[in-house]
Amino acid sequence: MMGAHAAVTSAPGQPWDVSAAAWDRHSAMLGEWLKQATTEMLDLVRIGPGSRVLDVAAGAGDQTLDIARRVGPHGQVLATDISSRALGLAADKLRAAGFSNVTTRVADAQALGLSGTGFDAAVCRLGLMFCREPLAALVGIHAALNQRGRFSAVVFSQPQGNPCIAAMVSTARRHAGLPPVSAFAPGTLLSLGQPGLLRALLAEAGFVDIDVHVVSAPMHLPSCKHYIDFVRTAGLPVMALLAPLSAAAQSEAWRDIGEQLARFTTPSGWVGPNELLLCAGSRDGID
Repeated sequence: MMGAHAAVTSAPGQPWDVSAAAWDRHSAMLGEWLKQATTEMLDLVRIGPGSRVLDVAAGAGDQTLDIARRVGPHGQVLATDISSRALGLAADKLRAAGFSNVTTRVADAQALGLSGTGFDAAVCRLGLMFCREPLAALVGIHAALNQRGRFSAVVFSQPQGNPCIAAMVSTARRHAGLPPVSAFAPGTLLSLGQPGLLRALLAEAGFVDIDVHVVSAPMHLPSCKHYIDFVRTAGLPVMALLAPLSAAAQSEAWRDIGEQLARFTTPSGWVGPNELLLCAGSRDGID
């Protein structure tokens, strides 16, 4: 889920439930934005007909649909997320599309409890960076794969490649009266963008044949207002920073954020720069 800011904690009673419907509402826009990265992520783990696939932090299930189409009727997909509401929306979407071979399970990515389940592949799209203990998540994913299993994930890179995120967070913190924090603070949007960190964590978790590379993913929208409207309802980390403020103070903060992001307006619409890291690794290096 999208959201480098104050870390978002996830506990029963789910903060992520608040933004689940908004993510589902914007699924077409998100799908277009992440189309290239998602396709490459699924290609890297070699998902095909009959594959058994684990989708970690699946959210409202947009990429789960892509996985279900690839594995076909003889494959199996398990979608996990910490938000039961998001998984409910995913289940509805998959059922409507005619897929009966996808199951859902409420689970914290840092405590999957799926050791020995023998999945052929596992993926995580824009979720791993929200883990305060990403190594625990990676160890759990590694344990859920079979001997030939492969894993791939997409996370945000460093602040320089994600100026919209960096501007939103710093502005929100200023309006909330909070001091600046490291963009790489655990559990935040850019937490895994620190150079070399993702590769090191994958290796420590036991993965081999590791690849980490940059993917440019600009977001094309009709206007800056469309982006602000999306973040105001789905960008939980920024929403959480501004939540303690009065309605008037929140409105002023969003106005300020909008003014700063307006610089990415072009003659053909708003184009927000985003830079992702796409990583992949295999459990035992057996091909």
